[in-house]
Amino acid sequence: MQKAMKTQPNKGNVETTVEQMFEVGAHYGYGKSRRHQSVSPFIYTTKNKGDIINLEKTSEMLVGALEFVKELGARGKTILFVGTKPEAKLAVQNGAMAIDMPYVTARWIGGTLSNFTEIKKRINELENYRKESLAGGLEKYTKKERVVMAKKMEKLSRYYSGLVGLKKAPDALFIIDPREEHIAATEAQKSGITVVALANSDSNIRAIDYPIIGNDASIPSVSLFTTALVNAYKQGALSATKKE
Repeated sequence: MQKAMKTQPNKGNVETTVEQMFEVGAHYGYGKSRRHQSVSPFIYTTKNKGDIINLEKTSEMLVGALEFVKELGARGKTILFVGTKPEAKLAVQNGAMAIDMPYVTARWIGGTLSNFTEIKKRINELENYRKESLAGGLEKYTKKERVVMAKKMEKLSRYYSGLVGLKKAPDALFIIDPREEHIAATEAQKSGITVVALANSDSNIRAIDYPIIGNDASIPSVSLFTTALVNAYKQGALSATKKE
């Protein structure tokens, strides 16, 4: 938790950021009965049995997370974007592609981090199939063989297309809803990979390196935080380019 609170924004930036977050409904938590104890310090009040998130505290956490991401950008590090629920998929995919990062928007495959060597074989298989297909190399197979291969590749593409190009385990994960993506979060933690996560009031944030408490079930809210992270990475990359 301390990591996310290291950098304090100035008052003007807090007000601007809080206003933007308020406009997209980032302050809406879940019902009080669903609240996880670790999030209690970040709840402003409860209204009609629903938790209202303290966006000023969210803004402070966001600043710390963005400073970390900016540093990743400056060092050319890899962030794996993860968001498989409907509200997150498009923002996660678009955000990752904007900075040429890998992403997972289908079901998280167990072992993606903890057994990356095996996962890499499947990514390579998909890459090789695509290259062979473009080069016309599939003509050497019979029609029946091509049909079988196409079905297999369709399944691989569903789960691994966002990971094509990933040569080693990522340096960090950006997760939308660590409660939903608890397997990804746990694998990252066990692998020593830093986790940045947009987490609603029902999430356990104790093991998250850079939690951002906010509405993770609203498309505008998810998009706002994802865009902020992408822009921070771009700024870091740009600053590194200027120094060269």
